[in-house]
Amino acid sequence: MKRFIQVAKLKPEMTGEYRRLHAAVWDDVVKTIKECNIKNYTISLDGNTAISYFEYVGDDYEKDMAKMEADPVTREWWKHTKPCFSGHDQSVYYADCDEIFHLD
Repeated sequence: MKRFIQVAKLKPEMTGEYRRLHAAVWDDVVKTIKECNIKNYTISLDGNTAISYFEYVGDDYEKDMAKMEADPVTREWWKHTKPCFSGHDQSVYYADCDEIFHLD
């Protein structure tokens, strides 16, 4: 299992929209996330900073992320969520954080 923490900046005027979208995440998006071996997924906001945490429990992260990216429902979801982010048109608009401490 590998833990991921990522941060990204939302456009200030899109923070409310991002909250609204995640108040009713589409069932098929959740299904795909689970099928791609992601567990314990959390998204939090600090102002217009989005912070996500998830655990990857599969054995081929690149393959599972390619599967997620190929899913048509997830791609449609991203058409709504990605524009909420500053720099969303770049291939990577978030930063992976280095884990420096963990306690179970």
